[in-house]
Amino acid sequence: MSITTVHTAQTDAPILDVLAERWSTRVFDAETPVDEEALHSALEAARWAPSANNTQPWRFVVARRGSAEHAAIVAALMGFNRSWAGDAAALVVFATTTSVDGKPLAWASYDAGQAAAYFTIQAHASGLHTHQMGGFDREAIARAFGFGADLAAVTVMAVGALGDIDAAPEALRERELAPRTRLPLETTVVANA
Repeated sequence: MSITTVHTAQTDAPILDVLAERWSTRVFDAETPVDEEALHSALEAARWAPSANNTQPWRFVVARRGSAEHAAIVAALMGFNRSWAGDAAALVVFATTTSVDGKPLAWASYDAGQAAAYFTIQAHASGLHTHQMGGFDREAIARAFGFGADLAAVTVMAVGALGDIDAAPEALRERELAPRTRLPLETTVVANA
C-alpha cells in the first residue's frame, strides 16, 4: 500500500481528488531540487487567491535549499520543525502587509491564508508536497528579510519532493503513517438553518 493510499482522506461527502489526496508530509527528499515550473505555478495560484477589496496583502519569500536565505529560515524554525524542514527543496514564507495608506488591514492574515491554501492545492496538483508551519520565530524572519513594521510573517511552508518514508527516523515515520483525522462536520458547523 502506498503512502498516498494511506493518506487519502475518507470524507463524508465527495470532494475534489486534489483535496482528498493532499496531506502535509514531514519527509522530503533532501537531494531532489524543486521543480521550478511547479513552484512557479503554485506561486501563480497564490497570486490569484481572493482578497478583501482586492488588496492582495500577501508577500512571499522563496528560498531554495542550499541558499543563505533557506538557511536563515531553517534557523528561525522552532523545535521539531527544525529537525526535518531543512530537507525541503524550498521554504516559502507567507507574509502579509498590515496596513494600506496607514489603515490597518484586519483581514490580511485571512487573505494570506487563502493565498497559502491556493499555493498548497496547486503544488499538490503539480506533484509537489508541502507542509505549513506556525512554529517559527517571526522576529528572526523579519530581521533576516528586512521586514518593516508594515510586513508580518504568517506561515512558513516546506515544499519539495516526497522523501523515503522507510528511511525516516522512527518517530517521524510514525507521524507520517498515522491516520488522518478531522473533527466531524456536525462538530464544526455551529448553525446550519
